[in-house]
Amino acid sequence: MAIAAAVTIVPIGLLFFASGLIVNLIQAIIYVTIRPFSKSIFRRINRMVAELLWLELVWIVDWWAGVKVCLYTDPETLEMMGKEHALVIANHKSDIDWLIGWVFAQRSGCLGSTLAVMKKSSKYLPVIGWSMWFSEYLFLERSWAKDETTLKLGLERLKDYPQPFWLALFVEGTRFTQAKLLAAQEYASSLGLPVPRNVLIPRTKGFVTSVSQMRSFVPAIIDMTVALPKDTTPPTMLRLFKGQSSVIHVKVKRHSMKDLPESDEAVAQWCKDIFVVKDEVLDKHKVENTFSDSELVDIGRPLKSLVVVVSWACLIVFGTFKFLQWSNLLSSWKGLTFAGVGLAVVTVLMQILIQFSQADRSTRAKVAPTRSNGSTSVQDKQQ
Repeated sequence: MAIAAAVTIVPIGLLFFASGLIVNLIQAIIYVTIRPFSKSIFRRINRMVAELLWLELVWIVDWWAGVKVCLYTDPETLEMMGKEHALVIANHKSDIDWLIGWVFAQRSGCLGSTLAVMKKSSKYLPVIGWSMWFSEYLFLERSWAKDETTLKLGLERLKDYPQPFWLALFVEGTRFTQAKLLAAQEYASSLGLPVPRNVLIPRTKGFVTSVSQMRSFVPAIIDMTVALPKDTTPPTMLRLFKGQSSVIHVKVKRHSMKDLPESDEAVAQWCKDIFVVKDEVLDKHKVENTFSDSELVDIGRPLKSLVVVVSWACLIVFGTFKFLQWSNLLSSWKGLTFAGVGLAVVTVLMQILIQFSQADRSTRAKVAPTRSNGSTSVQDKQQ
């Protein structure tokens, strides 16, 4: 991390991790004292507490970096966003797609109850991963033999969730890169499938299981198509922390769960067809630089995240000042060393967070060999 970037990033990191540890502590207390007696009350309180942390990241998008998120949708979808349980699927275009989903969840009033299917290592991330664990995110190992039961149990637990939630599932299984696209194209060509140009081929097992388990209590699927306008620098966590803006276009379409086919095979094909259509929509977006078949909706830039961040900053600064005044920590070499170590730890944690979000560090593409003599391709094993 360059020194110039660190000057900007470290103060944000100090605020985020200090406030995050407070949030984690509150979550741990209510988990131990309230959840054993009432899971519903715990979830309602945790929803509000977790939102205090997630709003800091929304603030980075809205106010610090000033990212312009353009929503294209239809009136029916807009009307129902945030008012019902929903399974959210999207193409994984950029490093911050999950964060853009949080922006929409915040605008829809369900940020605190937004969940996601994540890789298992995510829950070990300090502050953010711990908060996700308390909030009942689903963590998988990317091995279906191990993950099938974990996913089913996790989805089953959501049946009695007391407020509208969104569960995000990136069915491509990894972030989009040119190398992964080439692997997907080679696989599709080898089997005579539609060759993708802008998306990866979805891995349907998780989606099929999710639909099967959630069909009875989740009424909708929200389909998000993420695109970057021409001449736009792809957004990354590092760019956000530096305050560098980007523009992102997102088309959102609601599908009724009851309209999906009944059999697992047909549901898997429905998912694949959605991504074929998504590929065509993205082709059209490249030409027109907009989603012309949907209405552009102004989602605004609410003050809530700004108020929360300013409040956290005042609390942390005041608390730190009083602590230093009481402890005289900076009046000795031991205290200065302790403060220096603390800054170093925050710097390292921010670096880990940035690297964790980068596409080139996500699951690597695996080129699927052409079938021969009845052999099974790598992609088949993953599906």
